[in-house]
Amino acid sequence: MESVENHDNYLVKKVDVLGRLGLSPHQKITAAMRILAYDAVADSTDEYVKIGECTAIESLKRFCRAMVEVFGDWYLRPPNAKDIERILHIGKQSVFSGMPGSLDCMHWKWKTCPTGWAVQYVGHRGKPTIILEAVVGYELWI
Repeated sequence: MESVENHDNYLVKKVDVLGRLGLSPHQKITAAMRILAYDAVADSTDEYVKIGECTAIESLKRFCRAMVEVFGDWYLRPPNAKDIERILHIGKQSVFSGMPGSLDCMHWKWKTCPTGWAVQYVGHRGKPTIILEAVVGYELWI
């Protein structure tokens, strides 16, 4: 949170022109993470985080931009040979040898699926879906 706060002044708690304290970084970042994690509608964050829709949307944009700009060079790059070697070495020492991390799959609803393709992509819920697979290493590298 501190890294994101230091990167973008929007996420910092400020005092408005009337001298009242504004929203905390915790509120703004929590709203952004809830929208991302639960595919929540921006105005639904008001009930849980006490933050308005416009502020939630702006917080989401700023949070995502900050995450990419601050952590992108390390976490959002493809692994190189040295990284693979280190990950496999860690994997050999774990209980589940040969498994460099954990794998998760989910069916993501494809809202804009072309009608002609819909039958091919019908998922377990009867609607067109795309299977999203993610592997996360021990260092939380996606």
